[in-house]
Amino acid sequence: MREPHAFLLEVPMPDSPATGPAPALAPTRRFGVRRRSLLVPLAAALALLATGMGTWYALDGGGDLTGPGAPAADSAADVASVAKSLHLPWPSEGQASVAVEGVGSLGTRGEQRPVPIASVTKVMTAYVILKDHPMRAGSPGAAVAADEQAANESYSSVETTAPVLAGRTYTQRRLLELMMVPSGNNIARLLARWGAGGEKEFVAKMNETAAALGMADTTYTGVSGMEASTKSTATDQLKLARAAMKDPAFREIVATRTVEAPGADVTFRNTNKLLGRDGVIGLKTGSSTPAGGNLVWAVTQEVAGTPRLILGVVLHQRAGTSPTEGSAAAHEASRALIAEIRATLPGALVRTPRG
Repeated sequence: MREPHAFLLEVPMPDSPATGPAPALAPTRRFGVRRRSLLVPLAAALALLATGMGTWYALDGGGDLTGPGAPAADSAADVASVAKSLHLPWPSEGQASVAVEGVGSLGTRGEQRPVPIASVTKVMTAYVILKDHPMRAGSPGAAVAADEQAANESYSSVETTAPVLAGRTYTQRRLLELMMVPSGNNIARLLARWGAGGEKEFVAKMNETAAALGMADTTYTGVSGMEASTKSTATDQLKLARAAMKDPAFREIVATRTVEAPGADVTFRNTNKLLGRDGVIGLKTGSSTPAGGNLVWAVTQEVAGTPRLILGVVLHQRAGTSPTEGSAAAHEASRALIAEIRATLPGALVRTPRG
């Protein structure tokens, strides 16, 4: 499995917060207030916070995405009405799922059977690392020494890697960036050995975390996605994306557009070609011949003055072809969904009858 990426010679980036649209608003608990007289001032307060602190609103941990802010659907029937009115351009193959913070699910398409997910696996790898070794937004995190195995794997011709030097100390943040931005498989394995003492032990943590998140159709057999036996569904990966995007450090990392490999004089661009366009602030690509093209994406969209987070997962596009062809198909399917949602969601919410 090899992720498409480009090598650029650029001014080296320091170990500092990622530039771009990653905000640092801490997760908040939302209360199920239904009275309209309270919704308007609450939405105004949230909008004021967004103006000064970014456009993030944390998702609740449960299955429901409803919360304060106006306008929003008041019931499952209203959410279904919104979803139906959008006429989304779902991909004709594979599977997909989309949800909007404060609104709910916009639908799921394709049979939700476990399929290989390639480097989308690294979302869980990063999530477990940050859960066990938390980082504040903008901080470098812990110091991690690269071992000889990671260095030897740096220049593989059969998988996507990022160069590191044996014995050199790197920041936790920089290694997470090298894992998520150019999708370095050797970095994922290095972080697993550092985080749990071994890759097998770390995979066990990944599966335990998946079970805790209710990802019943997901099985991890490796930390990078190289193994076609690592399988999941669009709906399961959407659950993980919701949980991961609550972490301010994670949001910064997946919004990083370029990252330098220290000591290697090379800068990588993010494999997510949609990043920075049409409100896209992340999240992770993955492609291989058995997995096809896969993309988990996060978008911000303002609705009646209230920023909303939109999360989507597109899996198994053009499976059986080349990773490049699959990746292009996943990007195009995601781009079409994002464009339609951003164009029609605000109006659909305004038109939704309220009980």
